[in-house]
Amino acid sequence: MNVFEAIDSRRSIRDFTGEAISEQNLKTILKAGFQAPSAHNLEPREFIVVKDKKIIEEIVKFHKYAKMLPQAGYGIIVCGDTTKQDVLGFVISDCSASIQNMLLAAHGLDLGAVWCGVYPREHLIKGMTDVLNLPEHIVPVGMVVVGVKDGGPAAIDRYDESKIHYEGW
Repeated sequence: MNVFEAIDSRRSIRDFTGEAISEQNLKTILKAGFQAPSAHNLEPREFIVVKDKKIIEEIVKFHKYAKMLPQAGYGIIVCGDTTKQDVLGFVISDCSASIQNMLLAAHGLDLGAVWCGVYPREHLIKGMTDVLNLPEHIVPVGMVVVGVKDGGPAAIDRYDESKIHYEGW
């Protein structure tokens, strides 16, 4: 699939078969996350792969939008290291770019994935920090839930000319 087809057809997948994904596919998705652009090339992103059922259940207890995580089987929590990049907005942007790359990589591998936000919700940040024993300088930004998809919604054309402005508002 070419990049434009991937961008046009990628959708958030919340239904999974429960089948495990291969280690090679997981590595491909992680590599895509590392290939994302980074402000000033400081690369503050850190990834925590979670597949342990006990940890997954703990996450589901505090993250109501991650109910599909046990069925998917894998969560990749994308975090930013504020000692590598001290501008929080850049940390969030860098991590978000990594998440988008991971979503596209999963789609390109014919897997399902969905972005579950964490930052800036304090209870989600605290929950991830507590469950994953994150140090103070690590900010959990979002989680990519990934697995073998069980169907999914059709592609949607979201192009909207009314939201395009040239040379100013």
